[in-house]
Amino acid sequence: MKYLITGATGYIGTQLTKRLVAEGNTVHALYRSESKVGELKDLSNVILKKGDLLDKPSLEAAVAGCDAVFHVAAFAKPWDKDPRTFYEYNFDGAVNVFEAAHQAGARRIVFTSTAGTMNPSQPGKPSWEDAPRTVDYFTDYDRSKGQAEEVAKRMSGNGLDIVTVNPSRVYGPGLLSDSNGVTRMVRMYLDGKFRLLPGDGNSIGNYVFIDDVVEGHLLAMQRGRAGERYIIGGANVSFNEFFEILAALSGKKQRMIKVPLPVMNIAGHLMEWRAKLTGIPPILTPPWVKRFHYNWELSIDKAKRELGYAPLGLEQGLMKTLRWLTTSL
Repeated sequence: MKYLITGATGYIGTQLTKRLVAEGNTVHALYRSESKVGELKDLSNVILKKGDLLDKPSLEAAVAGCDAVFHVAAFAKPWDKDPRTFYEYNFDGAVNVFEAAHQAGARRIVFTSTAGTMNPSQPGKPSWEDAPRTVDYFTDYDRSKGQAEEVAKRMSGNGLDIVTVNPSRVYGPGLLSDSNGVTRMVRMYLDGKFRLLPGDGNSIGNYVFIDDVVEGHLLAMQRGRAGERYIIGGANVSFNEFFEILAALSGKKQRMIKVPLPVMNIAGHLMEWRAKLTGIPPILTPPWVKRFHYNWELSIDKAKRELGYAPLGLEQGLMKTLRWLTTSL
């Protein structure tokens, strides 16, 4: 098979590319910057295709001859001085990819969205793919991805199958980019440089190992139903539980400091103000702080039932991550 992967130089895209070529497939790897190509240029069966999600001719050239597409690329930063950037790349860019694939005769697209488009969960009741959204999106990133999901669902059909996957908080070996923030947090914890917990630390999130995210993409390509979306997640744990497990596995017990959410909100406003004056991206913004007021417990039952998805436990994934951090960096 021959696949186009947009965002092939990113965290998920690189690991997905390596898996596909290891299985004998050919990958057209879309990239924007020569400096980010990295190890992809040394992989056999990888054909580098320079392009941009907003440059339709480059997309048409990249997808030519491909059987299917993994649209992984996104503008996933926590902040940008121009919020329109999120919608240009995550919405307009997605539409451009879908249209280019359709024109080229690619039979199927797996579109990488985010679990941030799911509704927050209720205590003891994980959210799921069809749970109605009862609160507005908190960030431009989530909102732009949600809008792209709606288009993907509408465009799926008439010879174009689009399956959406929604990874949760991804962690594990690989590029330490914004998309791999959990692993960066683990590394900082091991070095004694991360000791802050949002609020009381009881907010629940879902964590998924990178190999499971890659497997989820492949299963969605093989078995996913057109027009549907699938949560690609793992373990539901609170921040307190996450760091307790990390301390036990690493043998490093750091003293964690709980930061009240109102204090974090003030800090976010100050960082945004500084960013507007200096251009230095904030590490925290008020919209991101709002997310900590909710739980994000997720159900992966649909992916298990329809795709055969079976992720690792959190302890297993973290052990693999710790081994990589201590031996490879």
